[in-house]
Amino acid sequence: MTSYRQPGLVLTDHRFTVPLDHARPEGEQIEVYGREAVASDKAGADLPWLVYLEGGPGFGARRFIGPRAWLGRAVQEFRVLLLDQRGTGNSTPANRQTLPLRGTPSRQADYLTHFRADSIVKDCELIRRRLTGGARWTVLGQSFGGFCATHYLSTAPEGLNTVLVTGGLPSLYATADEVYRTAFPRMRRKAEAHYARYPQDVERARRIAAHLMEHPVTLPNGGLLTPRSFQSLGSLLGTGEGTHQLHHLLEDAFVPTLGGPALSDAFLENAQALLSYAGHPLYALLHEACYAQGQTPTAWAAERVRAEFPAFDPEKTLAGDDPLLFTGEAVHPWHFETDPALRPLCETAHLLAERADWTPLYDPARLAANEVPVAAAVYHDDLYVDTAHSLETARAVRGLRTWVTDEFEHDGVRAGGPRVLDRLLALARGEI
Repeated sequence: MTSYRQPGLVLTDHRFTVPLDHARPEGEQIEVYGREAVASDKAGADLPWLVYLEGGPGFGARRFIGPRAWLGRAVQEFRVLLLDQRGTGNSTPANRQTLPLRGTPSRQADYLTHFRADSIVKDCELIRRRLTGGARWTVLGQSFGGFCATHYLSTAPEGLNTVLVTGGLPSLYATADEVYRTAFPRMRRKAEAHYARYPQDVERARRIAAHLMEHPVTLPNGGLLTPRSFQSLGSLLGTGEGTHQLHHLLEDAFVPTLGGPALSDAFLENAQALLSYAGHPLYALLHEACYAQGQTPTAWAAERVRAEFPAFDPEKTLAGDDPLLFTGEAVHPWHFETDPALRPLCETAHLLAERADWTPLYDPARLAANEVPVAAAVYHDDLYVDTAHSLETARAVRGLRTWVTDEFEHDGVRAGGPRVLDRLLALARGEI
C-alpha cells in the first residue's frame, strides 16, 4: 500500500485480487483498485468505513483533490473507499486494447458477463472483509452505483450498516424496452426545457444537424459526427449545469472558411470530448445489460424503442420546422460505428445484445424484509433514471426513506456539495 497526502486528506492506494467469476474462486483472478481517503486529523482514528460506488457502468470512482463536495462531509466521520469497479479506472481494464487478449468476440462477450452489478457486489464483500475485519460498512451509490447498492441489499445485507442512494433506485422488474419507453419522453422534456431557456439554440441546433446531414464530419480522433451522434450531446441535459454547457457549445459552432461556413475546430474538439467512450467503453457495452434479467435478450432496446418516437428522427425534423430533439440516456448500434474506441468491439456488443442467459439482479422478497437503514435521493424527472420506477422500488424496500427533490439534476451528490449526503445520513438515522 502507498499513502500520500493532499490538503486535508491522507490517501492510500489499495489493490485487491478477486476472482473473475466468483462461482469459480480458484479460477482466473483480476485486480480491483480502491483509493482510501481519510481526514488528515483523523488518519490514525478507528473510523467506520464508507464505500463509494460510482455511476456508469464503466466509470472509475471520481478523482477528488482534497475534501471537496460530498467527500468533505463523509470524512468527518468515515474512512472512505473510492472504489474503481472491476474493469474501470486503475482496476484490470476492459477496453478495445485489452479485450482482444480474451480471444474471439464470443469469448470477449462471455468475459464481460462478469462485469455487472452482481460481480461488483461480490467484489465489495471480499474487499469489506479484508479491510474491516468483518465489520459492516456504509455504501453510497450514485446512479448505477445505486443499482449495485440495491443488488447488495438483495444478496448480502449482512455486510451493510447503511445504504445511501443518489439518483439510482432501479426498477426491480422493468425490461430494457420499458426503461427506454419511459426515457424518450424525459429526453424530449429536457430538450424542450433547454430551448425554453435558450430559444436561440433552436435554430443553432437545426443548422448544425442540417450541415452534418450534408457534410458528415470526421472528428480529430477519427470518430464520425453525424446528426444522430450530435443529438446524443443531450446527455448534458441530465446534469445541473448541462443546459448551460450545451448552450455555450452551440453558440459559436461555425466559422467562415474559403469553402463556406464550417464547424470550428474548437466545436469539434469539445464535441469529441463529450461523445467519446474511450474513457468508459463498458458504459456502451453493458448499458442495456444493466437492465437484463432472465431469458430475453435486450436486442438493442433503445434503438428499437426510438423508432416508436418519430419526433427524434433528425431527417423528419429537418424536413419540417420542429426543434431538433436531443437524446442522451441511450446506447445505439451506430455508436460502435461512429466511435473509434468502440469500433473494434462492434461484434462483441452485438453478441451481448443477443444474449439470453442473464441472471436476476434483485430479490423482491428479501427487499420487502429489509432491515438495513436505507435512504435515497430521488431527483424529480431525472433524465437517467425514471422517477416513477424509483418510487415504485422505494415502496418495495422495507424501511427505505426517500428525499424527492427538483433542486438538483442527476449529479446532485456532486453539485450539492455536502448537503445531499448530510440529508441522506439524517434520513437513514431517523434524525429527520
